[in-house]
Amino acid sequence: MSAFHSGVMIGLFALIATGIIVAILVVNRLLGDFNRQKIHDEDVPFESGLLPSSSTQRHFSISYYLIAAAFLIFELEAAILWAWAIDYWSLGISGTIAALVFMVILLLGLVYLIRKGGLNFGGK
Repeated sequence: MSAFHSGVMIGLFALIATGIIVAILVVNRLLGDFNRQKIHDEDVPFESGLLPSSSTQRHFSISYYLIAAAFLIFELEAAILWAWAIDYWSLGISGTIAALVFMVILLLGLVYLIRKGGLNFGGK
């Protein structure tokens, strides 16, 4: 397969993926009930027919979302390294060096996150 053919296939894939995304958004906009008026009890969770005794609309600290984002970033590392580990013997020394560089970059990112206080839940 030539480099030109590979580029055409990647471009075609990106075009189809973009078309699917746009189609989903258009169908959602056309068929969705975005103009319907909200009913007051619609946002209240159902609790066996009883009205809740306290507010069910809790606000979570932004630190939970930051931890979740950091977790996702570093969890992708495991998926990438899993693919590397499966093909370890055929990659040779260049694959090992690339994996080590990748892990060092992620380790530097983790050190930066810790130094900036991204994993602290307590006060400042």
